[in-house]
Amino acid sequence: PFAHLPPRARCVRGLPQGRLRRWTDNEMRMNVTSMSSRACVAPFSSLGFFWPTGLGLLAVLAWDSSGGDLALARLMGDSRGFYLAGNPVLTVFLHTGARYLSWLAAALVMAAVVKPWGLFKAFPRADLFWAASTTLLCALLVSLVKHASLTSCPWDLALFGGTVPYVSHWQWSGDGGPGGCFPAGHASSAFAFLPFYFLVAQASPPNVRRARACLAGVLVAGSILGLAQQLRGAHFMSHTLWTAWLCWTLAGGSWLLRERYRRRRPDRAAVRSRAGA
Repeated sequence: PFAHLPPRARCVRGLPQGRLRRWTDNEMRMNVTSMSSRACVAPFSSLGFFWPTGLGLLAVLAWDSSGGDLALARLMGDSRGFYLAGNPVLTVFLHTGARYLSWLAAALVMAAVVKPWGLFKAFPRADLFWAASTTLLCALLVSLVKHASLTSCPWDLALFGGTVPYVSHWQWSGDGGPGGCFPAGHASSAFAFLPFYFLVAQASPPNVRRARACLAGVLVAGSILGLAQQLRGAHFMSHTLWTAWLCWTLAGGSWLLRERYRRRRPDRAAVRSRAGA
């Protein structure tokens, strides 16, 4: 009897026994669709987003104020420069190669939006479009902040063989150097794909293990790319942490706003259908 309903509505495991009565087609569609948004798709709660976001912000600010950036960078270089600045594994494989791989992944995702293939067939095309477009927005956000920044890279600092004095990236006047080094742009090649965690976490039916694997994969990849740049002297640890936090906040915040709007649509449709009855 539910063949005319969308896939999400058809996955409801039965209707409440105490509420069985004769429903019109419009009422059936409205009620089952509304129930499916709650029963079939486990909503990503606001607390599940705001708690990690708030704790992550406190952790990054704590790292900023601890002086850990310089302490960690001094383990990787000295006044002559960074020990692994020209390491071919870091420059060719984990920088140039990883960037090309990220572009390839983005192209494959865009192709899946146009024509879903493989694992992407399990997701509605609208959700895929959201994940793909938000991934691009994450990368664009980090790039815009980075290019507007007056903070120079560690390898430009006098402490590591450069000419620029070290100042905090919170000093808006800058350090007098080339700037354009905060937050970490290369790490966003992985962190920008955080929207896919929210996509998988809200799949129907939900798959918590797959969602956690997706989250872990993105975080590990972003951390590796960030560490590779730190070893070369291209970034401080805080640059990588802020990139991760920005991408997480943009991805999760936009998902919550989208879900809130989507949950309200059946209610508005129900009001219109009852008004026309």
